[in-house]
This record gives sequence, structure tokens and C-alpha cells, in this order.
Amino acid sequence: MTRANEHGQPVGDAVAAWEPAPHLEPLVLEGRWVRLEPLAADHADDLGRTVCGPGTEPLWTYLYDEPRADAAAYVAERLANPGLASIVVRPRGGPASGIASWLREDRANGVVEVGGIILGRALQRTTAATEAMWLMMRHAFAEGYRRYEWKCDALNAPSRAAAARLGFTYEGTFRQATVYKGRNRDTAWFSVTDAEWASLAPAFAAWLDPANFADAQRGTGQRTSLSALTARALTDAGTDIPHHGTRERLA
Repeated sequence: MTRANEHGQPVGDAVAAWEPAPHLEPLVLEGRWVRLEPLAADHADDLGRTVCGPGTEPLWTYLYDEPRADAAAYVAERLANPGLASIVVRPRGGPASGIASWLREDRANGVVEVGGIILGRALQRTTAATEAMWLMMRHAFAEGYRRYEWKCDALNAPSRAAAARLGFTYEGTFRQATVYKGRNRDTAWFSVTDAEWASLAPAFAAWLDPANFADAQRGTGQRTSLSALTARALTDAGTDIPHHGTRERLA
């Protein structure tokens, strides 16, 4: 039920004893199928084979960065950017195969975005990649953030599908939001709130349970899809979905 103030006007829910969220520093986060590590110069050799160099150009299409052949220079550039808290994604037993960052940190309001994501082809659409996004989101909410954002070029269909599968709610598209690489970008906005996370966390736990996979060692052959679990969690939570009452969803 919407609250009203002393004038009878509707106002938002009270946020009791709110304190700004802490700065998110890159750190090691351990999962069953993946290990996240703070981006460092010694990751350059692996990244040079997995996300940089010839043949990786399509991975960069929707990033603000241009494709890079020199992984060491790219790592140094990301490390030098004070607005990025960059994490390397390393599948268990494998090389550093991707990068993701926390960015646009708004500590006063408890808002942070996950972005700058580039994953090597062997990492894409794997349990390790999903677990990496879960670990980053879980950490942000554990640190006290209230809102976790995902934004992408509105034409980036794989990114939109990933956001929906992970339980993000589509909030709309900011038309002509930016110009990059000499072209227009309409930006699609997605988010998860802390209240939604309370419902989504058990959905992730159920999906990541080894019993959910035909091959529990490799995390392959899912029995129940994550998209089904997150959609059900948000429905049960009574999430108020904008955009004509529908969610973008990965089949």
C-alpha cells in the first residue's frame, strides 16, 4: 500500500537508518565453477588469447572500447580508470577468459552497475559465466547496495537476453543516449532491487545446485532453466514490471 504524507500526497516507502554503501573494491570471489580475481597485469597473457587479438573483434562490437590486439595495454588502461572496479573471470582449471566491472557507483543512494563485460567465446553461455554474474551481484547486495543495474545497447540482443535470464527487470530504453564508435546508441536499462534479490537469491541457489545438472562436475545439462526460476521468483515477489506489464525473457 502506498504511503501518504500529512498532506494526503503519496510518498515512497521509508528507508530507515540509511547509510551510504561502501566502495566496491575488486576482490577474489570463489564459486564452484569459477573464480573471480582482481584484474592485474599478469592476466594479460591469458586475456591476449581469450578476448584480444585476431578473431575476437565481434566480442567488442557493443563495448565502448575498440578491439585490442595488445592485451597488456588494455589491462593497463582498465586498471587506470578510477570509475571501474574490474574483475577477471577464470573458469575452474582454465585461463583468465573475461573481464567484468562494477561501475557508475552511487554510494549515497546505494546504486551500482555491472558492465564493461567481455567474455571469451569458450566462456560464453556456460555455468561459469552465470556463476560469475551471480557472485558479483551477491557481493554488491551483501555490501548494502539497494539497486543493481545492467545497461546495454538496445540492439545487443544477447545482452538483453542475459539480463532477463539473470532476473533483471527491463525499465525502458533511453533513446539516443550516447554516441560511440561513430554511431548512435539507444540504451536499454535493467535493474534488480534489494527486495527482488531476496527472492532471486534462492532461485540462483537452486539453479547452481549440482543436482540441477546432468553432469554435476562440469555444470552442464541443466534440468531446470535459470530463466524459469528467476521469472517465477519475481512473479512470487509481486514485482511491479513496467513496459506494458511484461518482462523480457530468455526462452
